[in-house]
Amino acid sequence: MGRKRKKVRVLERIMVEDYAAEGRCLARWEGKVVFIERTVPGDVVDVFLYKNKKDWAEGYPLVFHQLSPRRVLPFCSHFGDCGGCQWQNVPYEEQLRFKQQQVIDALQRIAKVPLPTISPIVGAKQDRYFRNKLEYTFGVHKYISEAEFQKRKDEIATSRLPALSPYGAAGFHAKGLFDKIVDISNCYLQPEPSNGVREAIRQYALANDISFYDVRHHTGFLRNVQLRVCTTGEAMANVIVGEPDEEKIKKLMQHLQQTVTGITTWIYTVNTKKNDSLYGLEPVTFSGKGYVIEKLSTEPGGEDFQFKIGPKSFFQTNTKQAEQLYRVTRDFAELTGNQIVYDLYCGTGSIGIFVSGGAKKIIGVEMVEEAIDDARENAALNKLDKTLFFAGDVIDICNDDFFAAQGRPDVIITDPPRAGMHEKLVRKILEMEAPVVVYVSCNPATQARDLRLLDEKYTVTRVQPVDMFPHTHHIENVVQLKLKG
Repeated sequence: MGRKRKKVRVLERIMVEDYAAEGRCLARWEGKVVFIERTVPGDVVDVFLYKNKKDWAEGYPLVFHQLSPRRVLPFCSHFGDCGGCQWQNVPYEEQLRFKQQQVIDALQRIAKVPLPTISPIVGAKQDRYFRNKLEYTFGVHKYISEAEFQKRKDEIATSRLPALSPYGAAGFHAKGLFDKIVDISNCYLQPEPSNGVREAIRQYALANDISFYDVRHHTGFLRNVQLRVCTTGEAMANVIVGEPDEEKIKKLMQHLQQTVTGITTWIYTVNTKKNDSLYGLEPVTFSGKGYVIEKLSTEPGGEDFQFKIGPKSFFQTNTKQAEQLYRVTRDFAELTGNQIVYDLYCGTGSIGIFVSGGAKKIIGVEMVEEAIDDARENAALNKLDKTLFFAGDVIDICNDDFFAAQGRPDVIITDPPRAGMHEKLVRKILEMEAPVVVYVSCNPATQARDLRLLDEKYTVTRVQPVDMFPHTHHIENVVQLKLKG
């Protein structure tokens, strides 16, 4: 009986050829596609394979023999460690070209329907400090980067870890590790006072012997801080703690209120659950009004719509690019003032409200009841009397009685989560036969799958990618479909 061939674990001097999905690149070796992390096309690397299948493999670089001329120097010292900006080593214009190609590939290979010319991607004018929402985590298990490990490996080998990490870390989860936290010194994703809040909490904890959370044993006081920093100048901080110690909470919140400038409302939440979700929890307003107001402009210098954002509210995390995305959506809806628009997966009503000026009526439908409450409040805030929002499943709500009461849709706007639309909802859209459907997606692959089903009655007439998150592999895409004659 022959000996089983040993699988190769390290590939030497592999040329990285092209970009692949999810921030990785690809190379080819003996007819096999190899997906490689932390590389750029043009790099020549030795690759360690942590997955090695018959037709494909996955790995990470061990040695860089040659660096690609297409590389740029990352501006963040934490690049490669935290799970955030995977593409800071790639010029932004090149990121946009690849994202455009991602959309083209997904629609051609998965949808397999006739396509119009795909419009050039709408890039972001601002590729730093663009997020209005961010969450920092406090944890006892600090992630030790490869560079730090090499510098202090003697201390680590002799178990003198307190010298490395006396308190834990304040920052983001390390990529692929649920318990390790990358200790952030400065983050470029959100404008100040974002970094200031994180550092104020960290320093107070150190000075007052306050514990960071241990996710393995579910003990410790400081868990997270969630921040909203709006273009209006309003800012909200929600400090999330793991113990219901009112005296300790009060002292912390008073200190933050007195020492950190720029936060207009301070909130705290006690979370003794084993997960970080705010579901079922009651945030408490410590100071301020307990929410912030953000604005979206319909045009540069044009009408502003206001949106109330609380600690549990959903809102697009890049305000300026959300305006671009919603302008494309409104353009694709081709509104004349006479149409009834159905906004499916409407969330807190932002798209429906944004396009309402050109519609006769907006009907928003969303499964999450709290989101519908927010949508109604946002409509009232903007003094709109042509918007109606309903909590429930579109499949159940949109029946003949509902159409008789509200009218059938002339335009459907759908903005589903990454998983795309349930096939039953696709069938419901086919049944409703609105003349125009605008499909907003954060995942072109699942969007393409749904377009293939919609091809039964609809033609894809316009496609517009929009980049919401620079330096990441994420991409939004808007598709206009029209009912076949």
